[in-house]
Amino acid sequence: MAERRVNVGWAEGLHARPASIFVRAATASGVPVTIAKADGNPVNAASMLAVLGLGAQGGEEIVLASDAEGADVALDRLAKLVSEGLDELPETV
Repeated sequence: MAERRVNVGWAEGLHARPASIFVRAATASGVPVTIAKADGNPVNAASMLAVLGLGAQGGEEIVLASDAEGADVALDRLAKLVSEGLDELPETV
């Protein structure tokens, strides 16, 4: 299983707009990805309600994981998006 641990780069954490950006990016990645707080249970990264339910705050560590083919590329891109608090999924890492 591929995994990336990153700190949430959005000051407001993963809620509302940042969560929407993240969920769209996770869905667009084309691979199933889970997201969890460092000490929590993983949830589907493509589910807006699940991501909002995490309550991840700015600066808090989260874990992105996937065991699908192409997971490393997808997780690298999602990790960059989250850690830098970007407004969209980066084209290249």
